[in-house]
Amino acid sequence: MATISLPANVSVMLLDIEGTTTPITFVKDILFSYIKEHIEDYLSTHWEEDECKQDVQLLKKQTEQDIREHRACPVHSPDQTVHTDEEKAIREVVDNVLWQMAADRKTTALKQLQGHMWRTAYTSGKIKGEVYQDVVPAIRRWRQQGLKVYIYSSGSVEAQKLLFGYSVEGDLLELFDGHFDTNMGLKVESKSYQRIAERIGCPPEDILFLTDVTREAKAAVEVGMNVVVVVRPGNAELAEEERSHYSLISSFSQLQATGSA
Repeated sequence: MATISLPANVSVMLLDIEGTTTPITFVKDILFSYIKEHIEDYLSTHWEEDECKQDVQLLKKQTEQDIREHRACPVHSPDQTVHTDEEKAIREVVDNVLWQMAADRKTTALKQLQGHMWRTAYTSGKIKGEVYQDVVPAIRRWRQQGLKVYIYSSGSVEAQKLLFGYSVEGDLLELFDGHFDTNMGLKVESKSYQRIAERIGCPPEDILFLTDVTREAKAAVEVGMNVVVVVRPGNAELAEEERSHYSLISSFSQLQATGSA
């Protein structure tokens, strides 16, 4: 894949995380596995704390919305074991979280709880955020060239800050001008990118979005953003039509500002 020159008007880099700055295997094999293995213990330990209560309340509201919209929800079969009300409530939350994860849902309620669980894992040193080796040098170069750098991920803002704040390369948060999550909207919806441009305070045409998902790329293009699709090991295979339609890179080092060597 050839080097790509940034459009001269681009002043903002907007980066996806999974499959773009960070291996998909880290998200699926490390982060998601941690949730599945520790969700019940975490809820039991923190059940009476305000933060946990807020997370559970948000999940309940999401379930109520799912029911109103006739979306499938976990079915609770009769359990012969005698549980306390708290144990039963925790079990229902666990079932809901695992069901949402199996369905690869991006609800704010799910992402908020996951972010709080990952905070425990990161701060205790059980997990360190992974980034591709080409990411940090490229971002430092972009910033030296006067570009602003933002993150847009379906993971909560808190989860994003944990990944980069407790990374294998140390605290990287100073490299970013801001973070966006599903509070802006789903990543496959064009209006989400319009909101982000408005929040940053520049026209979409001045932003370059890097993602590994062509549905996200399409949504960003629809509002006028520039897009480059990132091809990394383990990412979903692109169809020939997608490969010919989008500019592709396999490393951030292939992106050069206009006039740079």
